[in-house]
Amino acid sequence: MNSIVPTPIARQPWSMLAPLFLLVLFGAAVLYSAAGGNFQPFASSHLIRFGVFLVMASVLCLFSRDMAKFVAYPIYGLILLLLVAVEAIGAMGGGSQRWLDLGFMRLQPSELMKPAVVLALARFYGMLPDGMIETWRAFVPAAVLILMPVGLVLLQPDLGTSLAIAFGGAIVMFLAGMPMRWFVAAGAAAAVAAPLAFFFGLKEYQQRRVTTFLDPESDPLGSGYHITQSKIAIGSGGLSGKGFNEGSQSHLNYLPEPHTDFVFATMAEEWGLLGGIFVIVVFGLILRWGLGVAKRAEDRFAKLLSVGMVATMFFYIAINLMMVMGLAPVVGIPLPFMSHGGSSMMTNMICIGSLLMVNRWNRERYRVGIA
Repeated sequence: MNSIVPTPIARQPWSMLAPLFLLVLFGAAVLYSAAGGNFQPFASSHLIRFGVFLVMASVLCLFSRDMAKFVAYPIYGLILLLLVAVEAIGAMGGGSQRWLDLGFMRLQPSELMKPAVVLALARFYGMLPDGMIETWRAFVPAAVLILMPVGLVLLQPDLGTSLAIAFGGAIVMFLAGMPMRWFVAAGAAAAVAAPLAFFFGLKEYQQRRVTTFLDPESDPLGSGYHITQSKIAIGSGGLSGKGFNEGSQSHLNYLPEPHTDFVFATMAEEWGLLGGIFVIVVFGLILRWGLGVAKRAEDRFAKLLSVGMVATMFFYIAINLMMVMGLAPVVGIPLPFMSHGGSSMMTNMICIGSLLMVNRWNRERYRVGIA
């Protein structure tokens, strides 16, 4: 086989890449249908973005361990400055101030912060002596690294992205070996602060999302419209769906955002339960490979970096699927590799590229061990 397939191609992790390519192509098919049977404007840009960011992930894969550690804090600091710039000169869209208009593109720095905070925390805990892991010196700096971007993102306001940043950071802190008492205390503080945050910290539309999640039927044509139509689309798909390009909910504009946040509902209406199982299984294969990379990593930095990137992707997947099925409030989290959107694709491909990078470190260590 090595004589037929070039070695650089044969040694790639096809157990992850093959499912990933299938998922992106399936996403393009769903976006083709969401546009009424046209490649423009969703499917074509979806495939182009994936190709561009796949090249980016391939370049990221070439970083050495020392280089990854060296750039961790500067990248975090740069993106933090970009978040401050969003507050000062950011572009408005949909009632939120989340983007920087660079002329040739609109950049959403909060998306970049998701993998950046994981990288910075992995660097922080990777350099800490074992004896300091269970002390406040390991907790306070990490908490500051998380809370600074979370606070800036909440000002935009963007609750979903701030939760994603906090989730990835908390997972890294937990797996670094922080004592459980810190997390119990943080959970208790969050429980006490939740009512205050709901009434005084959330915007009115964010409060409606929470109340609508609890009882969407109370306002089916108003605040509960998104969830209600999403459930109708998913339920009407049945076992095998209505057929490719035959979804009425999306084609007749009943389903809001059928190409972004609710792309899974668009898919489920046309492909049914079987399509949904396929998507979930493929995501499972990708995440399982990522956890395998973390398990084989030899040092704390690589392990935490890998698990943090897997956690970031998992948050996207879990919250989006729960959201479209009415199991979580609508928070504007797209479905990785299927939803139309450059920022989401970029973030998730950074996660993939980071995992490919650690996988290369593992492979090189294995070769050295054999030699």
